[in-house]
Amino acid sequence: MALTVAQKLIRDHLVDGEPTPGSEIALRVDQALVQDATGTMVMLELEALGLDRVRTEVAVQYVDHNLLQEDERNPDDHAFLRSAAQRFGLWFSGPGNGVSHPTHQQRFGRPGATLAGSDSHTCAAGAIGMLAVGVGGLDVAMALAGEPLYLRMPQIWGVELTGELPDWVSAKDVVLEMLRRHGVKGGVNRIIEYHGPGLAGLTAMDRHVIANMGAELGATATVFPSDDEVRRFLTSEDRADDWQQILADAGASYDVEEQIDLSTLEPLIAKPSSPGNVVPVREVAGEPVSQVVVGSSANPGLRDFAVVAETMRGRYADRGVSVDINPTSREILQDLTKGGWLFDLISSGARVHQSGCLGCIGMGQAPATGRNSLRTMPRNFPGRSGTQEDSVWLCSPETAAAAALTGVITDPRELDMPCPRPTLPEHASVNTEMLVAPLPETEAREVELVKGPNISTLPDFDGLPDRVEAPVGLKVGDNVSTDEILPAGAKVLPYRSNIPKIAEFVYHAVDPEYVERVTAVRDDGGHIIVGGENYGQGSSREHAVIAPRYLGLRVVIATSFARIHWQNLANFGILALEFDDADNYDDLKLGDTLVLEGLHDALRAGDTVQASNSRSEASYTLRHRLSPRQVDMVLAGGRIPLLRQQIH
Repeated sequence: MALTVAQKLIRDHLVDGEPTPGSEIALRVDQALVQDATGTMVMLELEALGLDRVRTEVAVQYVDHNLLQEDERNPDDHAFLRSAAQRFGLWFSGPGNGVSHPTHQQRFGRPGATLAGSDSHTCAAGAIGMLAVGVGGLDVAMALAGEPLYLRMPQIWGVELTGELPDWVSAKDVVLEMLRRHGVKGGVNRIIEYHGPGLAGLTAMDRHVIANMGAELGATATVFPSDDEVRRFLTSEDRADDWQQILADAGASYDVEEQIDLSTLEPLIAKPSSPGNVVPVREVAGEPVSQVVVGSSANPGLRDFAVVAETMRGRYADRGVSVDINPTSREILQDLTKGGWLFDLISSGARVHQSGCLGCIGMGQAPATGRNSLRTMPRNFPGRSGTQEDSVWLCSPETAAAAALTGVITDPRELDMPCPRPTLPEHASVNTEMLVAPLPETEAREVELVKGPNISTLPDFDGLPDRVEAPVGLKVGDNVSTDEILPAGAKVLPYRSNIPKIAEFVYHAVDPEYVERVTAVRDDGGHIIVGGENYGQGSSREHAVIAPRYLGLRVVIATSFARIHWQNLANFGILALEFDDADNYDDLKLGDTLVLEGLHDALRAGDTVQASNSRSEASYTLRHRLSPRQVDMVLAGGRIPLLRQQIH
């Protein structure tokens, strides 16, 4: 049977289940990636599990999100993460080394391997022929403990690329075209596999750009073949021995098929405040711009910075625009310096920052209220930048550079200059000294975890009762993101290891009275949230589940759920239900009391659940998509309580 690249990767790692779309499968995990915004929870979960040492072939703890040290909280967490990496046997990449995704591709990524990461953009590693999946921290903790990764088998979506990209059009425009066509739900329950002759013009880091924003499409993963370009990339990183060829077989077929002729693309831009709100740059040209930010895992390559530098060389940025440069790894910062591009950027008025996520996660670089900020980043959800009334646009480095020079959104094809084609070095400035290797197991056992005063233990949650009678504590619309459920940024993320404190910020931007309202009923049956389509899109941060659960959330009823958030809800014992009739959403109101009875038998039997509304006396039929394994988790109060029950 002829197989696609994704099918080969699944076949080689399948430990349970049938790879039929919609069925639950279990995959062996080769590598694990953890970043600091989610890593403190992962390490606390490893401690709660009583793990001695991680069991994946490679595991890396990156510190790339919470880099601002306004007080002791972030550096305390960094010290905790370093001690936990030593204790449990992970590599450690400290602050300033770079964003996890490009750094992992440079130093650890291996074609043919599986990667589970506690960051939704883990899918970026598919650029070099890996099956890389972003999941919640607890799923990563279980993978580190040697457990398989459980997924609903996705459809394989083959996207054939033909032609060559025109001048001033780059990889970001390819994935923006996918978002223009399909929106933020187009990839749900799918693995996107790119193939075709158009791949010849895309470097490994170009492919990283496209694979990274598969997360914005809602995809489970994005996969590229491991071809000669991947071999060139790994050779440039002194890792030629890690390369293996992985190509789709001739005649392999896909569940869904599509084609993009790269030669027909033009510069695109995502308007505020959704990555799916994509239009041609020419349609919004002339909009004033006050900030341009270049960097992030969505444009991490040396070329992405070099093209901005060469576009701005000999010119100075518009005086009304702040141009911020966030190098994505220490290696890339070194190469920018060697190549003279850093000099060009500084001479053109750019502000150069440390390597890390920074403004992408709202950690500094907040834009002025209502002023347009153009960013080469993957997300522009409302308020994610750190400014409540923000106006963030997503674009390519070429479009960002054009706006930096003109002070308005500008189609870069209108610039009076030839399109830069930077000549990149054949060999990267490989820096392995920046990484701290795992300790030998005998030494690791002696390491004490370093816990500052802001680090609390993981709360214990009780199991789901057979009967839930609770008020609707909040009703929200479609495409609610995890950033809206629990904001990121410099104000909130420093409390990531303190659940009681971070819970104070849940849904603050959506409904400032939510926390007070639901806290009043937390110990009296809890509350229910009602949502629309694609509830919980965005980040993999499980804080957006743990904190509401701490506030008494027992059930979420929505039209549909985003994959990672749905899985996180089950992991922490919150029941996720979907309307059998989507029109029932309109009938429910804030404050309605719902009664759900006979839950245990209905869930175990795979039946629908009936909910009655005390106000309207209406009854609603609700569906769940939980596997028997997940049902047990929800009834036990989450995955950790279930494991404890099994152990004892």
